[in-house]
Amino acid sequence: MNVLIIEDEAPAADKLENMLRELNPGIKVLAKLKSVKESIKWFSENKSPEAAFVDVQLSDESSFELFRIIQPDFPVIFTTAFDDYVLKSFEYNSIDYLLKPYSKEKLKRALQKMNTLESVFVRKKLNEITGENLCKEYKSRFIVKKGLENIALKPEDISYFFSEFKITFIRDFNRNKYIIDNSLSELMCVLNPEIFFRANRQYIVNKNSIVKFKTESGKIILSLTPETDDVTVSKENAAEFRKWIKESK
Repeated sequence: MNVLIIEDEAPAADKLENMLRELNPGIKVLAKLKSVKESIKWFSENKSPEAAFVDVQLSDESSFELFRIIQPDFPVIFTTAFDDYVLKSFEYNSIDYLLKPYSKEKLKRALQKMNTLESVFVRKKLNEITGENLCKEYKSRFIVKKGLENIALKPEDISYFFSEFKITFIRDFNRNKYIIDNSLSELMCVLNPEIFFRANRQYIVNKNSIVKFKTESGKIILSLTPETDDVTVSKENAAEFRKWIKESK
């Protein structure tokens, strides 16, 4: 397994590398980087690692700034001395959050979790390579609760899915809001891509929910119905969105 260590304290990076090799001799550390600037340069010249161990606070700024730019397609294990960023970390493919000083046993459990989730990232990369959604069976209805009642929602009745604090919600065209157990990534595997688009890490939108959109600094700003805050499609996904909206029936 090829991994990346992004850590601004050299002793901590060396200790992590040694622990990883003791736990799994097959792990190869591709690089040990100390800053966001250095990391951006590395990613511009190299293929993505199979996983990354990342300190939150680096020598120049937060590693979250790095992931806003490169949008990781690999699992990330954050390492930090602070617990303030736990929720924030899950926006960036985080599968674990290790508080320093962490033990070898905790690192071992993080590696085991990563191995368990490996198939999710493999499937995601295959989708990107082939341009094909490997999940062929799209859901024809979603069962949600309203009080003591169970309600069946058809996909065409759903305006958008959105995530807040690791909870996924449905908003339908009648302005109702429901909680659903699936994550947005799981939902993308059962939604018809001709109808639904993953706008960003927080929103999946129905094409019929888009009232209007505009371009600002390369990004695309969506206005949806029912009303919500403007939803932004990143520069990296803007071309894909334009193609999708143009080809949508």
